[in-house]
Amino acid sequence: MLQNGDLVIIQTCNKALLKDPGKGYQEWLLCVFTGSVGINRWRFLIGALKDLDCSLRKLNSRLFVLRGKPEDVFPKLFNEWNVTKLTYEYDTEPYSLNRDEKVTSLAREHEVEVIYKISHTLYNIERIIEENGGKPPLTYKCLQAIVQKLGPPKKPISAPHLENMKDVKTPWSEKSEEKYGIPTLEELGLESTSLGEELFPGGEQEALRRLDEHMKKTAWVCSFEKPKTPPNSLSPSTTVLSPYVTFGCLSARTFWWRLTEVYRGRKHSDPPVSLHGQLLWREFFYTGSVGINNFNKMEGNPVCTQVDWDTNPEYLAAWREARTGFPFIDAIMTQLRQEGWIHHLARHAVACFLTRGDLWISWEEGQKVFEKLLLDGDWALNAGNWQWLSASAFFHQFFRVYSPIAFGKKTDKTGDYIKKYLPVLKKFPPDYIYEPWKAPRSVQQAAGCIVGKDYPHPIVLHEQVSKKNIQRMKEAYAKRSSDCNESPIKEQGVKRKALSVSEMLQKKIRKE
Repeated sequence: MLQNGDLVIIQTCNKALLKDPGKGYQEWLLCVFTGSVGINRWRFLIGALKDLDCSLRKLNSRLFVLRGKPEDVFPKLFNEWNVTKLTYEYDTEPYSLNRDEKVTSLAREHEVEVIYKISHTLYNIERIIEENGGKPPLTYKCLQAIVQKLGPPKKPISAPHLENMKDVKTPWSEKSEEKYGIPTLEELGLESTSLGEELFPGGEQEALRRLDEHMKKTAWVCSFEKPKTPPNSLSPSTTVLSPYVTFGCLSARTFWWRLTEVYRGRKHSDPPVSLHGQLLWREFFYTGSVGINNFNKMEGNPVCTQVDWDTNPEYLAAWREARTGFPFIDAIMTQLRQEGWIHHLARHAVACFLTRGDLWISWEEGQKVFEKLLLDGDWALNAGNWQWLSASAFFHQFFRVYSPIAFGKKTDKTGDYIKKYLPVLKKFPPDYIYEPWKAPRSVQQAAGCIVGKDYPHPIVLHEQVSKKNIQRMKEAYAKRSSDCNESPIKEQGVKRKALSVSEMLQKKIRKE
């Protein structure tokens, strides 16, 4: 199940809903709250809801979509529907913890039994923190050592069958459709006429189809190494299963065990670069998000280097709207806006460019843009990766800067990727397509694109600003090293049990 803001999708590995199928689960609930979500993500979600409803109908059930905030909606339903049991999937996002605590409290006031299960992550995140002495592991190797000790993740539970649900009866009427039907983009106030082709349709059936398709490619799966996949291929060089895992259409545990089946008896790549390794990266950032205060912010975040970032709305808008004048960067941002997905290394390139590489803008600003536009936008992974890529936390080799010119050339010398997403540049010869401002006027005219008129000049001089920014990062690191106030995260020899969900919430409330 995904719990993203108040977006919740039920998946086949959702232990909370599979605890007792057919008994007390006549109404399958989903609460929708409109937040900072782009239209591609809404389209994906709506597709996933339709797919889920279709699956539920085969089990004599239906999907009921509720409009509003859970703490407002549930108390009314507890009475109207004579609810006796409420189940949900544990979500580690701070907002969700607060929401779930409120709803749980309200449920108990109405004498409704509450059950929650952990199934959106491979492991119980609190258990990982407990095994690390009560603090989150700050390196991938440390996480690997802990999960190796814990053993493999639990296997997913099978989906319910019609035999389990034969006694279920779900009342439905035209009035129910109006009140609880699946919303449309138009109802959400979104204009869909400008939407392009949906390359990644939402839903569990599509997720399983894609998973099956990839698992058949045994040699590819076993040899997969993420850093060796090109960021600018014309078709995805990775699985693109991340949106399905994020939205709960595909269980992370199902993915893990399907990979295990393929790996068994064969030579294969290993974490951190393998496909198993990608799922463990997800676990790493989830663990950090639970154990580190203010994980999605710079201030008050004990592991994040405090950097005096610039405030430059013009630069930020140029980056967000693909107007930087660097074709590789602009092509990536165009793909992101059009399709809702970009390769992980493409994310590296544009994140470095926005922050420590060129524009010197806070990673928090980039985090907001990705949160809105990415189909696989995930609170923990988004915050963790932006800290990593800005060299603010977890990764500290700030002197390694992605070139907005040379990096793309490594895997696409002719610039086919740029031509696809920036057709205004498609007639530029390979020698100039990454640096069109260097093309003679005659070449620009022949290409039908004059730099400064049809395509912008670069907003910065990369060679100059990158050197300046490396020095600025060096100064920020020096200041951090001289700070005598050590983070509680780094205390050694203090073994304490991880806080429970309720304890974390109470601690947060006391601080407020």
